[in-house]
Amino acid sequence: MNNLWLKALLAGCAIAGVLPGPLAAEGLKAGVAKVEITPPPGVLLWGYFDRLTPARGTIDPLYARVLVLEAGQTRLALVDLDLGRVFGPASIERIRDSARQSAGISYVIVMATHTHAGPVVMDEYPDGTPAWETAAIGKIGNAIDEAARSAVDAKLGTGYGETYIGYNRRQVNADGRVTMIWENPEHHPTAPADPTVSVLRVDTMDGKPLAVLVNYACHPVIFGADDLDFSADFPGVMTQTVESAFSKAGFTAPLCFFLQGAAGDINVFDAGTPRDKAIEKRDWSGQHLGEEAARVALKIQTEAVAEPSIAFAEDRLDFHLRWNPDKFREAILAGIGPQAFRIYSPPIKEEMQLPVMTVLLDKKIAMMGMPGEPFVDFQINWRARCPLKDAFFLGYANGYNGYFPTIKAASQGGYGTASASTWVEVGAGEEMVEHSLMRLDEMLGRLHDLPDDLKN
Repeated sequence: MNNLWLKALLAGCAIAGVLPGPLAAEGLKAGVAKVEITPPPGVLLWGYFDRLTPARGTIDPLYARVLVLEAGQTRLALVDLDLGRVFGPASIERIRDSARQSAGISYVIVMATHTHAGPVVMDEYPDGTPAWETAAIGKIGNAIDEAARSAVDAKLGTGYGETYIGYNRRQVNADGRVTMIWENPEHHPTAPADPTVSVLRVDTMDGKPLAVLVNYACHPVIFGADDLDFSADFPGVMTQTVESAFSKAGFTAPLCFFLQGAAGDINVFDAGTPRDKAIEKRDWSGQHLGEEAARVALKIQTEAVAEPSIAFAEDRLDFHLRWNPDKFREAILAGIGPQAFRIYSPPIKEEMQLPVMTVLLDKKIAMMGMPGEPFVDFQINWRARCPLKDAFFLGYANGYNGYFPTIKAASQGGYGTASASTWVEVGAGEEMVEHSLMRLDEMLGRLHDLPDDLKN
């Protein structure tokens, strides 16, 4: 028995509902809601070690977008946050508890767009949970309730396009050494990268668009360390572009979501643009992606299935800290300073349990979520091996545990492969991908809990 199967047997499934039984012959229902969660000025900004001056204002608001899907007795809520990373475990559990009690939600996915112009978010705060986060959690709970209350009969459809608004920032040279490409103003393509624009459209039964989910892998880092204002970066412009395109086509505008993919080594072309030109570059990237997403979304023909279903699993796999804990702490203090523990909260635990999410909708649409910054090869690999053609890879989902480089990338080096934000043991990403693929096969009935020759 290999290590993956052993861990799968021992891993605790933190959320019930991995393999739900037959559902009642009821239709799929869906509801949406949106709430602003922008903090006030004075909160530290997330995303750059050398940006220690608090936020002074807001360029464009930060939102939480909520989609609730219901099939039979199962309710799934997806919470998409205009933040650099998701909330810590305690805050996520508060959201889930509230949603379970007030709206009967079976499972909540919490993910972040990964904007680097959002507030500092930490697993544990030295001075307690900040007021803005407490307020945001309350607003998100209300939004989940609203989406659940407003749910109507719905149908789903998928479509795919391609566009390039980013590049791989790690260049592997002929001698095997890695050069980091931090600026690419000429928009030169690099590899590996995934130009796939994956779109999930949710309609009411009479064909009115309710939600458009856009899955794409690219770091929202147009605003650099010199920026001191909150912004959703290009994902915010992308959502506006899609919603506007539907309005121009004569529809009531749906709520558009940006589902960040495996963007660990993928930068937007105009990364770190000086503030006086950043808004122009933000708009170009957001509009470019949004126009392709809208083109795809407007052509999607949604369909209702006879027996809609939602299957989900969130398994916690055991991993080790990559570094010696004492030496890691000393190196952080020496190289970054004590402020590191106030801006990005590196874990100093030898062992950790990381959540791996797998979702299957109508036995046709697969989703995988990893709790951190996976390199793009994981997305490409998982999609290529997924047993279903409709496959959505979500990074920054249900937790934040730094970078997940591939084994090959870790051996080559470069930022994100052995950095202060790279915490988890080498090989963790590969194991998560394998585990999710196994879960999907279970959900599809391809793997069983008894030997074939011993079944009744």
